[in-house]
Amino acid sequence: MIIIPARLASTRFPNKILANINGLPMVIATAKRVQNLDDVAIAADTDEVVALAKDYGFKAILTSQNHQSGTDRINEAASKLSLSENEIIINVQADEPFIEEAVVKSVIDRAKNTDAMITSACKKIDLLHVKDPNLVKVILDAHGNAIYFSRSAIPYDREGGFDGYFGHLGIYAFRKKSLETFCTLPYTPIEHIEKLEQLRAIYHGYKIAMVEVESQSFGIDTKEDLERALTFFK
Repeated sequence: MIIIPARLASTRFPNKILANINGLPMVIATAKRVQNLDDVAIAADTDEVVALAKDYGFKAILTSQNHQSGTDRINEAASKLSLSENEIIINVQADEPFIEEAVVKSVIDRAKNTDAMITSACKKIDLLHVKDPNLVKVILDAHGNAIYFSRSAIPYDREGGFDGYFGHLGIYAFRKKSLETFCTLPYTPIEHIEKLEQLRAIYHGYKIAMVEVESQSFGIDTKEDLERALTFFK
């Protein structure tokens, strides 16, 4: 099942999940992008968004307004939906209205064939984007698992000439039992420093399986991002 965490409050872009994306609220545009892959549910924190989702024919679950992350929100939703412990749950962010269906399918396929706690995706990025702290970078091991995520340029190119950087896409797949385990893990120093919750799994010794994809999509954090996305994907 695909669960979209939909928090209405947003510091940098208030009510961004309701922003107009070619005639649709952003969260609905995102849901429609992935609805052919699996059942979709929207995990909302307000009655307003629950009602909106149902108006467009999507399943919606009202969740607590006190969650610290979207992962905690989808964990509550998965519990309320009474999903089986082996159900694959895909967390697609509500601010990804241009996410490609093929990208999400690649994550689903990888999740079906790994024992990792989490499955996620990455793409090759050019040197112009490596120093952008809003674009998270990831290093992979020989088996396609994540070694580390950072907002900094990793690995550090001491001698120059390296061009094998990977950018992380914020799509996550868990089996329900793994999702529950992740949400019980203690908060960690490195996730606090980087403000990247996926580092919690690595810190506690769990694997994050990665799949390399091609994608033009990007998350929308500001009004400027929205304008750029609408122009780019017009």
